[in-house]
This record gives sequence, C-alpha cells and structure tokens, in this order.
Amino acid sequence: MNYQQTLQWLFSQLPVYQLQGATAYKEDLTNTLLLAEHLKNPENLLHFIHVGGTNGKGSTSHLLASVLQDAGYKVGLYTSPHLKDFRERIKVNGKEISEEYVCEFVEKNKSFFEEKELSFFEMTVGLAFDYFVSQKTDINIIEVGMGGRLDATNIITPLVSVITNISKDHTQFLGTTMQSIATEKAGIIKKNIPVVIGEYSPEIKDIFTAKANAMQADIYFASDLILQTYPSSLVGDYQVHNKKTALQTIQVLQKLPYFVVSEENIKSGFSGVIANTGLQGRWQQLEQYPKVIADTAHNKSGLEIVLNQIQNESFEKLHIVLGVVNDKDLDEILPLFPKKATYYFCKPNIPRGLEVAILQNQANKFGLFGHSYSSISEAYNVAMKNAGLNDFIYIGGSTFVVAEIL
Repeated sequence: MNYQQTLQWLFSQLPVYQLQGATAYKEDLTNTLLLAEHLKNPENLLHFIHVGGTNGKGSTSHLLASVLQDAGYKVGLYTSPHLKDFRERIKVNGKEISEEYVCEFVEKNKSFFEEKELSFFEMTVGLAFDYFVSQKTDINIIEVGMGGRLDATNIITPLVSVITNISKDHTQFLGTTMQSIATEKAGIIKKNIPVVIGEYSPEIKDIFTAKANAMQADIYFASDLILQTYPSSLVGDYQVHNKKTALQTIQVLQKLPYFVVSEENIKSGFSGVIANTGLQGRWQQLEQYPKVIADTAHNKSGLEIVLNQIQNESFEKLHIVLGVVNDKDLDEILPLFPKKATYYFCKPNIPRGLEVAILQNQANKFGLFGHSYSSISEAYNVAMKNAGLNDFIYIGGSTFVVAEIL
C-alpha cells in the first residue's frame, strides 16, 4: 500500500476516538501491552517525559521539545490529534516521520493489528515508540491521548510525569466531577518518578498529593514555584501557564546527571518553539487585515481564556466561525461567547461533527446569531468577504474546525 492507502486503511479499519467518539475508547492497557511485546518492548529502550492534563498538553510538550532540541538533544515528540497530516503526531527534532516508515510499519504488523483488533491510538503509540528507537533519540516527549490511567501511552516509565491542569472534558469516559477526572489524570504518576503539576484548584490538589505520596514521588506545583518565565512565539494568554509548567519540568530534568540545559537554551527554545517544532493552531494569526486568529481551544476553561483575549483586542466588528463536535456540552460553552458578534455556523467534516442546524438552534437560545454554512471553508470565505479591514475574525470551537482552515 502507498501512504494514502495506508492512511485510508488505518482510519477505516481501526477505531479513531477523535473521529468516532465513544466506540473507539478502550478500557484497559491489555492490547497496548500485547503490542509492546510484539514490537520487542521499544518503550524499555527510551527516555521519556510523559505529559497529561486537560488543556495545554500539546503546547507544553512542544515547549519542552524545543528547549531540549536547543540544548543539543535528539528529541522525539508524540502528540495528538494531528491537524493536516497524520505524520504530525510523530516527529524527531521537528521533522515528521517519513511516509515510507509509516507504510512499512503498517505492512509489517498489519496481520497482528487485525488479529488483536487494536485501536488506531494503540497502533500509533506502537509506531511512535518503534520509530524513536530506530532514530536513537535521547529523550522523547509523550503526550497522553485522553485521561491517563488507561491511556495507551501509560505503559512507559518516564523521567518525569507532567499534569498541566484539570477541567471538565471527555466526561463520558473520565467522570463528571473534577475529582474523578483528576484521579484518572493522576494515573500517570509512577513510583519514585517526580511529577510536575501545572495549574490546580483546591479540590484536586489533595488528590495529586495523595497519589504522589502513595507512589513516593516528589511533587512540584509549577504555579506556586515558577514566578517568572520567558517570552515565547506562542502568544495566547493561556500560554503563561504552559510556560511555567515546562520551565518547572526542565528544572526537574536539570537535577539529573545526564541532562544539561542552560537558561539560554530555555530562552531560545521558548522563543523558537514554532520554528523548532512546527506547532500550529494556538492563537495562530492567519491574516492581518482583517486580523484572523485560529485557535484549537474547545472546552470551557480553554475557551474562556481565548474569548477573553479576543475582547482585549481592538476591532470594529467581530466575526466568529464556529463549529463543534457532537459530545460538547453546549449549555456549558455557548454562554461564554459574546452576543455582539456575527456568527458563521458550520460542521467539522468528521463523523463526530455536530450538525450545523443543531448548533445554530442552540446558539440562538443564548443570543448568538448568524447564518449556517455547508462547510467550514464556505463559512470562512463568507466571513472574509463580509469583514472590513479593521474587523476581527475568530475561527474555533474545535480542533477539527481549525484543521480545515490551515
């Protein structure tokens, strides 16, 4: 199979949570452990930083990768979901895995995948670890897919675990309370392995502390310990928290004898994170006149910060291109959006995309008005046509809305 055929097979044969939702979720690590054994346990040959949490996992992972690249290390980076191409998920020093490697890996292991009925995410984790071994990486930044305790990435023993923050998302899998979600996320805390917590609220701090104590793991609360960070090419307001989390994680690494990272590496890594890693979709400016910003924030805590940042911008009129997936709690997120804006409602082109008529109907109940469009590109094109040079266009609501625009 060529690359496109290989991807088609992956996406059609194996459950993909990002596209399908609940049917793709596996409730234990049995298959991942079977796959790891089949691949001769590549996870035992690698050094890792494991990054979990609700929001900011991707940005924090890319910041860490950029700093460590700047310090001269060969850095593997595994993140999800991708925006444009599957290969974005697996990079070494900012360079995506080759199409050939993806094809050969799938061809070589296809019968095993089919026999064990592995999920898309399990297979992709196996591919990443196999690739990082082949590339002889020095350190690998691994982003948790969802949750933590039962996530396919949780077969690793990292040098340090990271939990960026906790907010309500994926409640059908992780529980409906902050405490239940925090308990699932805390499942990546390992025995005698230090853990860095980014942001926390009083009701979940005790959960992290108790788990760390039970695991005899040193725990660091970045928001309490890091008072100052450095400028970054990631300019969203929410990045201040991710920078603190990344900086605290680097400080933990610096205590290990085999990682040398200077303050200059941190400064340079922060400022060069987009150039070094290729990260997209985080308060990403696409046009200047009118100013167009695309951002992948998609739950209450992420959207609150982004929408507040928009209100601090100077513009004449606000245009919002909005689409969501069908498991979003609209009663929770729609009240966050400004009434004084023109809305361009649309549906991400994936099975999980929420029908645009439903989104528009619900949005109208919250005083959010505009028109519906048959595609995200059509919605964006009409917004561009309608907007004046001093207007502001925001594209968001879902990672998949942003992906179709970039």
